[in-house]
Amino acid sequence: MDEEDDANLFRRAMTGVRELKASPRISPRTQSPVPTPQQRHADDRRVLQEMLAEPDPEWLEHGETLLYRAEGLAESVLRSLRRGHYRVTRELDLHGLNRTQALSCVHQFLDECRAERAHCVRIIHGKGNRSPNSGPILKTLLDRWLRRRNDVLAFCSARPVDGGTGAVYVLLRSR
Repeated sequence: MDEEDDANLFRRAMTGVRELKASPRISPRTQSPVPTPQQRHADDRRVLQEMLAEPDPEWLEHGETLLYRAEGLAESVLRSLRRGHYRVTRELDLHGLNRTQALSCVHQFLDECRAERAHCVRIIHGKGNRSPNSGPILKTLLDRWLRRRNDVLAFCSARPVDGGTGAVYVLLRSR
């Protein structure tokens, strides 16, 4: 009886109610949008940007580049220096100097740079094209001199637009 009463109650409650017809604009079976692989697109864009970016000077001039990083200095700092991300505030050109003159000029220049709080400088030593068969003399000596100084955090061959293997960027320690 309870079931019959429930059925009668339902019929009475539904008196006057009519069925709605489906609207053509609203379809119950609409397809959800196709997901877009946003991370893959971002990765593809990053790879394309890296491919179009200026190549790393070490790849272009392998074997002739100078590279030094003081112990404890992060690799990312050296990488930024190699890519030319630091603003060069002073420059020294050693063309035409002999060993003794070059050594004196380098030490004086770096001392002045520290006093002026210059952090990134460029030293142009040349490629040694007119040196005897022993190779570039000033470049080899500069590599040795810079490694001995406590105020030098890192140095590397410059980007091609700044002299390539004929110049170095030098990152100096703050006072």
